[in-house]
This record gives sequence, C-alpha cells and structure tokens, in this order.
Amino acid sequence: MSLKQQLEALKEETLQKISASDALNDLNQIRVETLGKKGPITEVLRGMKDLSAEERPVVGSFANEIRDHLTEKLEEKKVQLEELELNRKLAKETLDVTLPGKELVQGSSHVLTQTMTEMEDIFLGMGYQIVEGFEVEQDEYNFERMNLPKDHPARDMQDTFYITEELLLRTHTSPVQARTMEKHDFTKGPLRMISPGKVFRRDSDDATHSHQFHQIEGLVVDKNITMGDLKGTLEVVMKKMFGDDREIRLRPSYFPFTEPSVEVDVSCFKCGGKGCNVCKETGWIEILGAGMVHPNVLKMSGIDPTVYSGFAFGMGPDRIAMLRYGVNDIRNFYQNDVRFLEQFSVKEK
Repeated sequence: MSLKQQLEALKEETLQKISASDALNDLNQIRVETLGKKGPITEVLRGMKDLSAEERPVVGSFANEIRDHLTEKLEEKKVQLEELELNRKLAKETLDVTLPGKELVQGSSHVLTQTMTEMEDIFLGMGYQIVEGFEVEQDEYNFERMNLPKDHPARDMQDTFYITEELLLRTHTSPVQARTMEKHDFTKGPLRMISPGKVFRRDSDDATHSHQFHQIEGLVVDKNITMGDLKGTLEVVMKKMFGDDREIRLRPSYFPFTEPSVEVDVSCFKCGGKGCNVCKETGWIEILGAGMVHPNVLKMSGIDPTVYSGFAFGMGPDRIAMLRYGVNDIRNFYQNDVRFLEQFSVKEK
C-alpha cells in the first residue's frame, strides 16, 4: 500500500471515530492519537524518505490536506458536543428568573475615619483650614521648632522611631503647624488651622496605648488672642462631639510648646458629672491638652510675639471614639475584625 493510500485509509478511519464520538474527552483522545507527534500521520510521513524527489511534495501536500480536513471535523464535532452538553445541563437545572438578586454588601468608612471627618466638619464650620503634612519629618520641625532643643528632657515623653539622627516618624502633627506658620501671610488675615493625621511613638501596645495613633491639632494665631478664645472654641467642639449639656474645665499643666499650658476635661457624658466607672467617679474625663503658643515657637517661625499671640490644642480621635462608643481597648480599632467594625457602619452619602 502506498503512502497516499495509507493516508486516505487513515482519514476514513478517523472520520468514522469522530462521527461515533459522543463525549468531549473521547474527542480529545482522538485528536491526540491521530494528530499528535506520535500519531499515525507522523508515522506515515516518516516513510517519505523512500520516495522520489517528484513524489515527496505531492504526498506532503496530500498529508497536509488530510490533517487540515481532520482538524476541521474535530472542531465541528467539538462544537456539537459542547452544545449537547449545555442542553443536558439546562434540562436538569431550573432557573426562576423572578427570584430577587443577591444584595451587594456596601462598605462603610472606618469608625476612626468617621470620627475624624465629623471633627473636621466642625472646624471647617468655624472657619479653620485643614492642612496635612509629612509623616516622616525632620528633627528640626518635630522637636526644635516646638521649643524642644536637643537633649531637652521633655523629649523623653515623645520618644519615637528614628530613620537617621535628623529624620524620624513624627510624634505629633505640630510640625505641620510650624511649616504653615513660617509661610503664612498675616497681612491677609489670621491663621486658623487644624492638622489631622497619623503620629508615631515608641510605646508599648496595650488597651489604651499604641505605637501608632491619630491626632488632630489646632492652631490660631492673630493679634490679641487670649485664653478666653481657646476655652470658647473648645466648648463649642466638645458640645458638638459629646452633647449640648457638656461643660469643660481647664487644669494647669506643662507642654514645652505652650505657656501657659492646660489639660482640658469634659464633664462625663454618661453620668452627667455625678461620678461613674467611665469618669472614675470624678465626674470629669480628660480629653486633650492645650495652651497659649509659646513665644519661642512664634519667634522660630518668624512671628513677632509682641504683636501676635495664639492658642494651640491637640486631641486624639482614637480616644474620643473610645469614649463615645464605650470601647475599652484601642487595639480593637486596628485589628480589622469586621464583626467589631460593622457596629459603626453608616450609609455613605
């Protein structure tokens, strides 16, 4: 039998197998066995070395025609079998198109983001601007511009993570205030700003402390700013955050960048000042630190302290959220437990 006859016989045999096939797996097996590198067509073509120079191109062309024809029939059969398989599956399954679709779960802002956004809205309504800054800061702006020269003992209260001797992760958002003060043009009006953001300190992680937390610091600088302006501002903010019947009190304290400095307490929103477990039976909850901007801080930013004065404050949205929602462990905010966070979900506008 000549090679051409062998190829013709192989073609007829394969076409019969394709026609009789009723499963995709069987069809694929036929393709591999017939057209594969070890298939019979390849074996037949190996005998072409014995043909004359005139016969080789004729037989080669015929072999290619057979290969193309079989490939086309395999593809046609595959389409038929896939359609049959789909129809079999559809016959077994029932689909009720009137059933309601699955509801998509919509995400919500993190509870800390909600708290910070609410506080930012309060200050925007009071005419403040929001200024953000660098989380990696220079020692000069983080400490020295805040009246904390090198080797000052008060730096121990804000030990942080150093990248180099002069580059560190900021311990507060005060550097944003320093950078804004040196650029502000007071001929165009007073400076009223808040600087929200993440801050870092080398601290042990426990129920009330974290090496990373959030701060919102505020600053007002203008002529004739007094402690009365500071107290009035903080009263408005605390009433907005904790209720209209809240009161605040100022206690003397110490911060290197303010003089005089105060700790600010808010009357307990749970017991109304009578004393409970939240306020440790005192009727007051310590909420933030504040004071009049130290003259040295103004001078280092190029502001004349004999002409201008100002007040500054710093509060922690993390602590405020803990107090408002009765959360007793700050770490719950950062552990990404959806069961915890879903308690504070709100629909986005």
